[in-house]
Amino acid sequence: MKNRGYSYPDHISTSDEGTTVVAFYSRRYPHSTEAEWRQKIAAGQVLLNGQPPSPGDVLTRGDSLVYHRLPWAEPEVPREYATLFEDDDVLALAKPSGLPVLPGGFFLENTLLHLVRERHGAACSPLHRLGRGTSGAILFTRNRPAARWLSAAMFERRIVKVYLALASGTGMPDSFTVDAPIGPVPHKRPATVNAYRADGRPSLSHFRVIRRLPEEKAAVLEVTIPTGRPHQIRIHLSYAGHPLVGDPLYRTGGLPRADGVDDELTTTPGATGYLLHSWKIRFPHPASHEEVEVICPLPAREEFLNP
Repeated sequence: MKNRGYSYPDHISTSDEGTTVVAFYSRRYPHSTEAEWRQKIAAGQVLLNGQPPSPGDVLTRGDSLVYHRLPWAEPEVPREYATLFEDDDVLALAKPSGLPVLPGGFFLENTLLHLVRERHGAACSPLHRLGRGTSGAILFTRNRPAARWLSAAMFERRIVKVYLALASGTGMPDSFTVDAPIGPVPHKRPATVNAYRADGRPSLSHFRVIRRLPEEKAAVLEVTIPTGRPHQIRIHLSYAGHPLVGDPLYRTGGLPRADGVDDELTTTPGATGYLLHSWKIRFPHPASHEEVEVICPLPAREEFLNP
């Protein structure tokens, strides 16, 4: 079944003034070529100030553009999630591996955000995110005051997130810390991905070996991340020379593989290759200010990660 499509609004600023419609879209959304954008404009999928434009129409500051993406069939995903904690302010949910949290790429309605809002209302928003391939606990807020309060608590590092991960390699120390900045780097698909970058945002991860698997040349790690960059654990483990077993994107050094594809954009249903589980979250409740801890049991395929 196809979704309902999506509209992408854009407002023209001084920096875009004088650009043609087709040049604007070719630069702003490079996933389509100029020829493909010309076809979309000719098909009436683009409106300029409410009217169909020509590809060569010149934009001026204040113009309004809307691109209507036609409905498409999204990749299948696991759609069942469990509730770990629920009250009027907060939802703590158990996300399955393979389900994206937010829309992006091929995914619009086959996302945890869409499923949660269908069941619990449009005010629900994720406080943080998990990668598509990551399973486990994730927090949603149910109103704006709770979102503001918990966002401040996260900024002040009063929310503790603990993960379990299966990392490759032998000889890693019993515990270690990776302090390596993360930022976008060029890549073929998508155009950029997060990776180690010397001038990136400060990023810190703490790792502790809880079980070694010498026959598999791997180890089960407990991970805490004071910062929360997209793909941070995957990047930091690869930076340390111990990428997640089965990671399709990152190689040693914290950089993407030349032929790697971000699993957020793949059409592969279900699990996405690596084992990374959001195990525990401790957070101060926005109403009572008392500490709440949620623990997410491991899914069946990951039970061997149990400490």
